Amino acid sequence: MLHYAALFLCISLLAGILGFGVIAGTAATIAKALFLVFLVLFVITLIRGKRPAA
Repeated sequence: MLHYAALFLCISLLAGILGFGVIAGTAATIAKALFLVFLVLFVITLIRGKRPAA
């Protein structure tokens, strides 16, 4: 998931450099959303942690 967020970030940077403002904004919004989802899943995984088998 973090890979996709980084991919959309690169797309938004490239589109911004080339002057495609709408595409850059959309790609940046998608990258932010994917990063937030990744961050939430990461925190949940940290909280749950590894539990030893009983």
